[in-house]
Amino acid sequence: MASSDITSIRSTLELLKREGELLTISNEVNPILEIAGIQKALEGGPAILFDNIRGYPGVRDLGNLFATRERAAKMLGIPDFKQIKFRCMDAIKKPIPPKVVEVAPCQEVVVTDNIDIFGLMPVLKHTPRDAGRIIGGGNILVTGKYVRGGSHISFNRCHFRGKDWGTIMGGPPTHLGIISYVDHRKERVYYTVNVCTPPAVMITAGGGNVHSVIPHGSDELGIAGGIQGFPVELVKAKTSDAYAIAQAEWVIEGYIDTESAWETDEAEKLGKGGEAPFFPEWPGYMGRAYRFRKFKATAVTHRKNSPIFFSPLAHSFEGEFLITHLKEACMFLVAERIIPGLVVDCNILHGFSVNGGIVYQVNKRRPWDEGYQRNILMAAMAANPGIRLVVMVDEDVDIYNADDVIWAITTRCNPVSGILSGAREGRGTLMQPLERTSGLGGGGFEGGIGIDATVPMDKKWHFERAHYPSDQIDLKKWLSDEEIKKIQASQSEYAKLMARTGG
Repeated sequence: MASSDITSIRSTLELLKREGELLTISNEVNPILEIAGIQKALEGGPAILFDNIRGYPGVRDLGNLFATRERAAKMLGIPDFKQIKFRCMDAIKKPIPPKVVEVAPCQEVVVTDNIDIFGLMPVLKHTPRDAGRIIGGGNILVTGKYVRGGSHISFNRCHFRGKDWGTIMGGPPTHLGIISYVDHRKERVYYTVNVCTPPAVMITAGGGNVHSVIPHGSDELGIAGGIQGFPVELVKAKTSDAYAIAQAEWVIEGYIDTESAWETDEAEKLGKGGEAPFFPEWPGYMGRAYRFRKFKATAVTHRKNSPIFFSPLAHSFEGEFLITHLKEACMFLVAERIIPGLVVDCNILHGFSVNGGIVYQVNKRRPWDEGYQRNILMAAMAANPGIRLVVMVDEDVDIYNADDVIWAITTRCNPVSGILSGAREGRGTLMQPLERTSGLGGGGFEGGIGIDATVPMDKKWHFERAHYPSDQIDLKKWLSDEEIKKIQASQSEYAKLMARTGG
């Protein structure tokens, strides 16, 4: 299937509208709590376009764009969402470099005087416990000398404590953290915050944090180009040597200064990081405020006609699926570099908190493959700081069904030799409460769990799955179409799997 027109978010929304995947809400909505509440209430449903935002005439907001994997596949022109990771793998291996254009839609309007971020953009307050109105959908773009000649794109939370200044989270081991605190710690770093970029750029920004596969200095925009099949367009920023995504809806130009600032007023009063509340983060817990380098906006540019803001919720299906696709590709490549061909697929299940775990499906081909699954378990835990759970199952287990994975664990994992614990006293992520509160200080790693739920090669015949002949009968001989549909509609996903496979 050829890729659809996903050169911009606008062309993408036209596609979704034709496919019945877009819900437009025209009644007035408040960016303070209401938009986030609506998005959460419609979790896993259509993309939502809010076109009547209180206090922001002529400005729209988009949410739940990536709320289903099937919709991501549709946007990329891929028949089955399970294949997205393989498109991403090809893009990592064969990136298509970005190209620079002279004129761009994102710069139809340029504001350089009296910049007021909240006055221009309908920034959300997500929950009553939030520290303020926080941008969660901006893509940070850093290029050139700051990225060792490559390009970096990522989602990073932004909180403006003043009209034109605030903080952007970016600490090691992220690439933005390396730029900010290692390579260019004592100088200003100019970059842009791009809102509502093309879908392939968002996918790359969300999932490109397995740095053992995508190291610092890579052309990450080239990966986005490879995913969409054509170059990402860039345009020179109006106030610095930085670049912006030409097809973005909004761009904040600016720099991080040599001084630092607390993310919130409360954190500043406490004088201590990791205690004051911030907003919900991807593991499902309330994030905490820290001190980062201060960001100063030098310009805001945007499209002229009805610019669209983007408001993904960090802990949501959208937050998960923004990260999942490229992340799975990276984790698959980790396995390929250990032993090619042993892993045939991988999946991040719901509840794995995206960065928290992955399931590998392996096909042991000959006796000497035995044992390599454990090498991959340990490599996966080392490759992705903060990962908590890595599971290995055989090719007869459906890795997209949590019940089937649990069945494999309970019937195939040797509790003595099949559970591997990742090394403690390494580094993890501040977003996991267990690691935030570890004895190592912020980001200490409490250890991951590797579960080998594969069948020993020499005892495989003991583990033959039962197969009832459900796939060999025609229910229409005994039931009407209406009766069949009614029963199937009441079946759980695991029941449907068992009915299909005869398991």
